[in-house]
Amino acid sequence: MSETAFFTIAFVAYALAVAAYFVFLFSGRDKAARLGFLLAAAGWAAHTGAIIARTVTAGRAPLANMYESVSFLAWASAVAFLGMELKFKIRKAGPFVLLIVLGLMALASSPLMPGEISPLVPALQSYWLWLHVSVTLIGEAFFAVAFITAILYLISERKARTSGDSGAAKAADLYDRVTYRAVAAGFPLFTLGALVFGMIWAERTWGRYWSWDPKETWSFITWMVYALYLHTRIVMGWKGRRSAVVAILGFLAALFTYFGVNYLLSGLHSYN
Repeated sequence: MSETAFFTIAFVAYALAVAAYFVFLFSGRDKAARLGFLLAAAGWAAHTGAIIARTVTAGRAPLANMYESVSFLAWASAVAFLGMELKFKIRKAGPFVLLIVLGLMALASSPLMPGEISPLVPALQSYWLWLHVSVTLIGEAFFAVAFITAILYLISERKARTSGDSGAAKAADLYDRVTYRAVAAGFPLFTLGALVFGMIWAERTWGRYWSWDPKETWSFITWMVYALYLHTRIVMGWKGRRSAVVAILGFLAALFTYFGVNYLLSGLHSYN
């Protein structure tokens, strides 16, 4: 089966998963949530097939341009959600995380990101492409889950505070814990991929570990925001609204690092 066929099946399955989770959200039917999870898992399996097909066809890591990296980020976000859903049952976050996945896939398949396979520029002809980009994007996928659960925390906490709803209070506690776990999972991956592997690759390619390129600078800013989140939570005991706001700001910084820098700023990473 071709990459396009796998990709199309994955997109349809993710879209159906979003619909099933929204049915659960408005009806409370557990069967709808279970169906949403199964459809999301099926979408992820087909998406995996698309990435493997791309790798075989290109004969290299499928991470060399925006089409490929956006598709991989969507795949990684699905992985992060499925894992957190299995462990914490964050069903009400399902439609929103999967909307991010669906949006990324729609963006990847749009004319804005041509999917043609082209030869790698010399700087990308390295196994560090696999290590640097893939690990970074998996870390950012967990940040995407934390972004959604942080927003849901703020909504649930407000409802619990204004109405005294005990169910909302329990939901808020769950979302606060999941946000922390997602950041705790994503932070070391982002650190390893974006900073450690990135610096090693930069030294081998350009002869220096750090050059304050816009992508490097904004990666460091993103890292600092999430380091602040973990420091204030673990050392200073922050929880709740303040931590949720920092998690949201961290994901916005990550989005700018990924999309904004690529399209608004020029530098050594412009070909990404």
